[in-house]
Amino acid sequence: MKNNLYLCQTNKIMKHLNFIKNDPWLEPYKEIIESRRRKFLEKEAEILQNKKISLPDFASGYLYFGLHQNADGWIFREWAPNAESIYIKGDFNGWNDSEDYKLTKINNGVFEIKLPQETLKHGDLYRLKVRWENGSGERIPAWATRVVQDSETLIFNAQVWKPENPYQFKIPHIKPNRSPLLIYECHIGMAGEEEKVGSYKDFTKNVLPRIKDGGYNCIQMMAVQEHPYYASFGYHVSGFFAASSRFGTPDELKELIDKAHSLGVAVIMDLVHSHAVKNTVEGLGLFDGSEDQYFHTGTRREHPAWDSLCFNYGKNEVLHFLLSNCKFWLEEYHFDGYRFDGVTSMIYYSHGLGENFTSYNNYFDGSQDVDAISYLTLANRLIHEINRDAVTIAEEVSGMPGLAVPIKDGGYGFDYRMAMNIPDYFVKIISETRDENWSATEILWETTNRRKDEKTVSYLESHDQALVGGKTILFMMTDAEIYQNMSLTDRNITIDRAIALHKILRLATASTINGAYLNFMGNEFGHPEWIDFPREGNNFSYKYARRQWSLVDNINLKYRYLGDFDREMIRLIGSIHDFQKFPIEIIHSNDADKVLAFRRNNIIFVFNYNPVRSFTGYGFYVTEGKYIIILNTDSPQFGGFGLIDENIEYNTKNKSPNGNEKKEWLKLYLPARTAIVLKMESV
Repeated sequence: MKNNLYLCQTNKIMKHLNFIKNDPWLEPYKEIIESRRRKFLEKEAEILQNKKISLPDFASGYLYFGLHQNADGWIFREWAPNAESIYIKGDFNGWNDSEDYKLTKINNGVFEIKLPQETLKHGDLYRLKVRWENGSGERIPAWATRVVQDSETLIFNAQVWKPENPYQFKIPHIKPNRSPLLIYECHIGMAGEEEKVGSYKDFTKNVLPRIKDGGYNCIQMMAVQEHPYYASFGYHVSGFFAASSRFGTPDELKELIDKAHSLGVAVIMDLVHSHAVKNTVEGLGLFDGSEDQYFHTGTRREHPAWDSLCFNYGKNEVLHFLLSNCKFWLEEYHFDGYRFDGVTSMIYYSHGLGENFTSYNNYFDGSQDVDAISYLTLANRLIHEINRDAVTIAEEVSGMPGLAVPIKDGGYGFDYRMAMNIPDYFVKIISETRDENWSATEILWETTNRRKDEKTVSYLESHDQALVGGKTILFMMTDAEIYQNMSLTDRNITIDRAIALHKILRLATASTINGAYLNFMGNEFGHPEWIDFPREGNNFSYKYARRQWSLVDNINLKYRYLGDFDREMIRLIGSIHDFQKFPIEIIHSNDADKVLAFRRNNIIFVFNYNPVRSFTGYGFYVTEGKYIIILNTDSPQFGGFGLIDENIEYNTKNKSPNGNEKKEWLKLYLPARTAIVLKMESV
């Protein structure tokens, strides 16, 4: 009866979904959208036992499973429904499968063992021996919160982590600054300059100050969850609850986050719930001997492109595991939210491979995994219940409507979605189109091509554009010239063009945001070459898995021009409260000249994409008043030619002929390949 009443109330809510009201093109798919929402609400009611428990209570598996110490000693639990027996072994018992360390099967596939206080100590290594019908294997506990790799044998083990003086957070939480959110995407291991794996401590000391000084207010941290293969970039996760020990200890990661918070910088995590590594010893691949404990079976089990395993989001036990993982990192490490990786792969049976997504039918034709959509909605509900200020971002390429629409309005609850079309577009025109054929209006359209009711994270390039097989934007435009012609004393046409466009395209992207802006570490100063982690193909070299900060720090190299420009651009965008909320008002657009101007509040952005023509006295009508230049890509301090006098005050004159007395003529000098930002000082 209660369940029927719940569904009745649900049906009433769905009659007023703003998600559909805000987009009339969704009306033909109303029944499908409502059925997805109904699936989510039914699943929520099921796992919460019709609201007998809360969602955060349901997502507390890490407090029950795994290894825990209490006043009576130690208790360890694991879920392995296909297992016949489980033994815990390690430093404490000579790594023997002793009957004294055999777990007891209690119920629902759960095994547990209680151990005396003196059995285990901080730093002890351990693992499980799992036996099932006609087989057995050694396993790292699925809920292990500390996993380490032996430097010589390369074997992974779980580790007891109970230091005498654990790190104590000095700052409980901060509220991320979303006005706007300015994200610095980073990878701890490759954040140092030395040819080695970087550490949490090194990042805290050396990179955090750079991020703060650069004006960014949020870090997006990659590769946090433990992964057996470093070159996977952290996307083949084995230990979902373990912070990667390659970079240091759990306490050192906590100190990093705490220090970032003390600087007013939020920290979000690149969360990988879209797939898992196939490894069986340190991963979940065949944890209890069965294929279907966490993953699909048959053709849906393996990801056809990623050589990984696909979670079965329809199983309540999988929901329990993944939702508990969402809660764990928020509560235990004080992360401020997540960027969910591979959302496209999750929500389509095809994983988005080979799809064009040219019609709304592609989003509602039955090829979507409704269980995955339901999981993502539950995850967003949970995360925002735990921390109402938490940030959630969907990495999703198909354009699925509703991802960044509030759950109450019928969406899936993300705060932002990645604007993945923007970097793809710029890579395409840079590599395929001559400058003289670029369209200023097309660039504006591409950077603002988004759903009106969804906030996005705009970016010119993330780590994706810099991986092996690709090139950073600057490297793409300079190629080998970058090795010989970045000295201040060198004059090189190729380098001049690349530096000019690097600044202009970043400004074009950052100035048009409707939510947030993102940059991958080092790309702000045009870090040369690609990212390549140590592997057999490069003789396990760390040469390309690092960041050469000395390039931007060297006052005799042109990289500093790009770094200085990025700092001033980010500071400008960040200094305008709620900049992202001001509408973009096109003032002037002329594709023949390749000149574009638009206004946001009292700020005017003017772009001259023309590679050869400069314009004197170039005019358009604006609100009457006095204007001053507050940012100029052609400034000598940013490697420009200094052709614009930045001290000039521009006063409008001559009324608009259409009778609008509030508009007057503004005339500017616009050198080729430049952009300027003006602020209206007075009327």
